[in-house]
Amino acid sequence: MARKSKKVTKKAQRQTPRSLKTIQPNSAGIDLGAKEHWVAGPARDNDKPNVKCFGTTTPELYRLADWLQEQAIETVAMESTGVYWIPLFEILDGRGFQVLLANARQISNVPGRKSDMLDCQWIQLLHACGLLRGSFRPSDDICRLRALIRERSTMVDERSDWIRRMQKYLDQMNIRVHRAVSDITGVTGMAIIRAIVAGERNANALAKLRDPRCRKSEQQIAEELTGNWRSEHLFNLRQALKMYDQLSAVIDDYDGEILSCIADLQLDDDDDTPVPPPSSKTKAQNIVKRGQESLREGFYRMSGFDLTTIDGISVNTAAVVISELGLDYTVFPDENHFVSYLRLAPNLSISGGKKVPKKFKATTCTRVSTALRMAALTLRNSKSALGGYYRRVAYRKGASVAVFAIARKLAQLIYRLVRHGQAYLDTGAQAYEARFNQRRLTYYTNTLKTMGFRVEPIPSFEPTPA
Repeated sequence: MARKSKKVTKKAQRQTPRSLKTIQPNSAGIDLGAKEHWVAGPARDNDKPNVKCFGTTTPELYRLADWLQEQAIETVAMESTGVYWIPLFEILDGRGFQVLLANARQISNVPGRKSDMLDCQWIQLLHACGLLRGSFRPSDDICRLRALIRERSTMVDERSDWIRRMQKYLDQMNIRVHRAVSDITGVTGMAIIRAIVAGERNANALAKLRDPRCRKSEQQIAEELTGNWRSEHLFNLRQALKMYDQLSAVIDDYDGEILSCIADLQLDDDDDTPVPPPSSKTKAQNIVKRGQESLREGFYRMSGFDLTTIDGISVNTAAVVISELGLDYTVFPDENHFVSYLRLAPNLSISGGKKVPKKFKATTCTRVSTALRMAALTLRNSKSALGGYYRRVAYRKGASVAVFAIARKLAQLIYRLVRHGQAYLDTGAQAYEARFNQRRLTYYTNTLKTMGFRVEPIPSFEPTPA
């Protein structure tokens, strides 16, 4: 009996592709370096490598861009190596190339024999096959604003170091200004420090410089300002005050340049349009006190929305968010992608019911997540719904988890406001507690019903009138 021939199915007829399909034929790959850049274009007709080396000077970078145009290149991929990519990226972007900034970790994770070819050829091959994913980078105008705000933040950090040094030198002389006033950089604190540097040694005379709003009396302040007045500590204090004043002047210059940059990015030229004030009177007073009202108005005219309307979001936090992420959130399909990009998504690496530590940490924007965590800390004692949510989570899982949860909630509110124009509306802590108790009541009621019990509310006791 002859064997029946097996029918060859369509699935069996399919063959596994032995080569990757080229998606972007007019692509190039660039291997960046401190002294030279290696560029690989599409292979020639005779399958010979199309590789060329250029220097890192500005004329060489322009010659590199000209060579790419001669090769009819449309898109270019490069690694984000140090800061070497920034000058070349800006030149190529200005020439109209589609520049893809790839993460070196993603390139190394793609399997292949990288040692058999130049890095630029490997990058070009992966980019031509569509295996590289570009890093997020806002528009060029936002990048200019971002560079200013980042450097201003650095100056503020350095000024904070000199503030701590001033306090250290005062403590070494047992002059406890920080015990006399809550902030040594306030009106009273700086007046006392400048008087000490000018040569005043009388504690009673220094105490008379107190602001009328200080809680402590002149006698209490005078007791804290009696010290030993050693010459070496006074000299250190004088130099620290000079550095503080110089950095303050630099920060003021940055503030002026940032406002000028924001004015160039405004949506319209009508500066007479009134900007809605913050919903919270306390927040409005703090913004005016810190001299940030002009910056808040500038961001509103630039973007058309005010992030400070969200509880916990200050002008500084709004500046970090706008300068780091820009105003176009279409690159994030939904708020879950946005939260994940900010590294504020829960860790779901679970195997066999247990958490598994990730081998590599995600490389995404950390400045925004840090700013949102700091904003979350300000909501600990807030009477808003976010404040009630913070305290509820902190009671159950601890303060660190509450900070993470509130930062994630703030990121969601920011995304809804920027992407969809959904304004933030605070319902208050009491309304949040009422909703929370109602959810608890519903849960326990349904649980008892499944166990065969019937739940009935207890009628309120009303005493009969006498």
